[in-house]
Amino acid sequence: MSITPIRPRWKSEITDRERFNRQMHYQPIDRCFNMEFGYWNENFTLWDIFVENGIRNNAEADIFFSFDRIFTIGGNVWMDPPFPSEIIGRHGNKNLLQNSDGLLAEVPADGHDTIPRYIRSSVVTPDDWMKVKRERFTRGEHRRVDLAALREKHPDTRDYPLVVGTGSMIGKIRDMLTFEGLAYACFDYPEMVEDMVETCCVLVEDALDELLPAFQFDAAAGWEDICFKNGPIVTVPFFRDVVMPRYKRIHRKLDAYGVDIWYVDCDGDVRPILPFMMEGGINCLFPFEVNGCAHPSELFGKFGKELRIMGGFDKMALGKGKAAIDAYMESIKPCVKRGGYIPFCDHRCPPNVTTEDYLYYLDRKEETFGMR
Repeated sequence: MSITPIRPRWKSEITDRERFNRQMHYQPIDRCFNMEFGYWNENFTLWDIFVENGIRNNAEADIFFSFDRIFTIGGNVWMDPPFPSEIIGRHGNKNLLQNSDGLLAEVPADGHDTIPRYIRSSVVTPDDWMKVKRERFTRGEHRRVDLAALREKHPDTRDYPLVVGTGSMIGKIRDMLTFEGLAYACFDYPEMVEDMVETCCVLVEDALDELLPAFQFDAAAGWEDICFKNGPIVTVPFFRDVVMPRYKRIHRKLDAYGVDIWYVDCDGDVRPILPFMMEGGINCLFPFEVNGCAHPSELFGKFGKELRIMGGFDKMALGKGKAAIDAYMESIKPCVKRGGYIPFCDHRCPPNVTTEDYLYYLDRKEETFGMR
């Protein structure tokens, strides 16, 4: 499908790749890197601007709004094969779904976005884990990366940043065990959970061993989501003693190939574990939820230029109208000026934000951080 952008690209003097690297390394830039994290699924059916122009997903929206380009590639570092994802029953207005992680969950039958109510996990005991590990977490040829196809798609002459995926050390385990299941398992079966973390780490290491020699990457990116507004769902000592050592192993591989920007998507209040994330080699947070954590300036003040942030534009301000958007835009000016900070909505933009206010936000962001 051909997409006609509704907005022109921001004026530029250098490539997206040069801009990303300079901005992340506190070097002079022509203007701020322009990106967004995306939108709730409902936005694509509720926002007239999307419906009338046939925009169905975040990738199409990036083209539609002419954002700067950034791509992430990675290996097959999770279950293979996954559990079959299928609806196995219905209770009232809820479908009973088994998802690809083997969880039985209740989800709205009308398909609207919400956090599922998880009923049962396929992994509870060490015996469950050993069976799933044996059947779905084996290493081997079936996990190899198609390097030729990726190199053809992402040549060294590209003008955009290319990011290598580093998977998840503990976040996907949370997905498999559920929030409560992981919290209990860390105390009931700590050896099992550590073996899960080690398994995740080894699969990522296998993928990096293929990918890192084949590309000139500009950054690395992982995913965790193990925090909420009251902090991490695992204890700080567990994170320090079990997760951080695996980060260090991955960081050594990244460092050997000159990849010195590593951002991790972890929602909520990351502050209790942030020192150990950074000791493990992570030096950038994404998409940095403000209300679950803090204003970006607070963490910059504490950690200095060792820390970068991508995101951190309060979605609540976006939903409160133009005055709130203006006020928050002013509050992050010093963060953008310092470098190492790329502002965008601090998670998927929710549907309570009107299209009028969202377009105003994009206009104000360009006026404030684009080329004049």
